[in-house]
Amino acid sequence: MKATVSNTDTEGKVWGGGNQPLKASYGKLMMWFFLLSDALTFSGFLAAYGFSRFKFIDSWPIADEVYNHFPFFHGDHPMYFVALMTFILIASSVTMVLAVDAGHHMNKAKVTFYMFLTIIGGAIFLGSQAWEWTNFIQGSYGALETKGGQILQFVDTHMEEGDEKMHRVSVEDFATASHKERVRHESKEGLWFTSEAALPTYSVQDVITGFNTKENLAVRTQELMPNVADLKTSENPADVAKAARYESLYMNADKTGQKGVLTRAGSEKALKDAVVYVKGANLVHNEYGNRLFGDFFFFITGFHGFHVFSGVIFNIIIFFNVILGTYDRRKNNYEMVEKVGLYWHFVDLVWVFVFTFFYLV
Repeated sequence: MKATVSNTDTEGKVWGGGNQPLKASYGKLMMWFFLLSDALTFSGFLAAYGFSRFKFIDSWPIADEVYNHFPFFHGDHPMYFVALMTFILIASSVTMVLAVDAGHHMNKAKVTFYMFLTIIGGAIFLGSQAWEWTNFIQGSYGALETKGGQILQFVDTHMEEGDEKMHRVSVEDFATASHKERVRHESKEGLWFTSEAALPTYSVQDVITGFNTKENLAVRTQELMPNVADLKTSENPADVAKAARYESLYMNADKTGQKGVLTRAGSEKALKDAVVYVKGANLVHNEYGNRLFGDFFFFITGFHGFHVFSGVIFNIIIFFNVILGTYDRRKNNYEMVEKVGLYWHFVDLVWVFVFTFFYLV
């Protein structure tokens, strides 16, 4: 019996195994595959961040209050420094485009110049990120942490005309150092949390003693104020009861979107649950609020920073190869500049999403 074989129009049109499928060289195609896999990795991280943030939406730190430092300037400058970092990284992407274009025109001098600018931009970004991490780790105001992991910050209830919210107060400005001998806490003492790596600057009692001498101070909690006015007019009795609770506990219950500030009596009661003084952030504690916030910050921005660092190293290698004339002698000329350019643009694009998720939303 003869087998029937049918020929289709696709015969002879499929890729035959050449070195330029999809009109791209093997090297460029592999770079695209790598970037695709890396994009999926970052997507997973950012999705996890989004789910965690949504779960703790009522207690997530306010970005404007965390990233508010600027070199050589005191006071609150929310997002200015991060915006500057973003601008520098995007500008370096522009210089990379110019380097690739110069490579297409076999202009070695311009490729060298624009590659140099790209490296400088990447190095400045890395330095800026290191500075931001330093501030994040060292902290500014300090806070107390309760047994349940809640962060208690301190604010001055005296507001000047034009103030929209109560200003935070540094624990160092009111804590009273005691002369009592302090002992490093260890997990074997029976509490659920881990051992202290070192003795904190102040004991909980130091902070409470100082707090009791300052009548203008109050405790600010992690909880964000909902629209209490809407809750009061709701037909759901649970919402009305919730509104009554907010008004009885917090002195700024009418400030939607701000962190709740407890009444003086409520503050004194909350301080009784405090177990440790924290300043700055690490993987276990952070003074900004929810612990996951610090963990995601270190992990995602650190992972992206590693990519930028790798990109700078790649760019430096390519830069010296350009100077030595390596690509003038190759068959594909400056294609290596184009490939490292793809990686650099990817790093920039990822930062746009990180910037949006962490700092803007």
